[in-house]
Amino acid sequence: MASAAIATAADTSAYSVRSLYRSLLRQSKQFANYNFRSYAWRRTRDAFREHQREKDARRVQELMQDGLKELQVMKRQTIVSQFYQLDRLVVEGGKTGKQIGDEGGIVRQKDTGWD
Repeated sequence: MASAAIATAADTSAYSVRSLYRSLLRQSKQFANYNFRSYAWRRTRDAFREHQREKDARRVQELMQDGLKELQVMKRQTIVSQFYQLDRLVVEGGKTGKQIGDEGGIVRQKDTGWD
């Protein structure tokens, strides 16, 4: 009976950890800036991989609390990042500008950078 309760608690814990992981990855995709998006995604993935073999229940709870705090910070920062949208980077894909010529070259409609 006791082992069934431990197994259920472990399954619930594993489910909540996976849920937190998915939430953090989903939230990291909400950043307006590519660099912040990729950093948040990499940082989430690396943190979870670093602690994937953790067995101590108390340590898992501490990590979950830290993860939930990070999720709240990330939610707040993604909202703030929406206010400061910049031009897309080349690595983000998505062409901007107007198409000219037969080769489908793209010319920027506005100049960016320092004058």
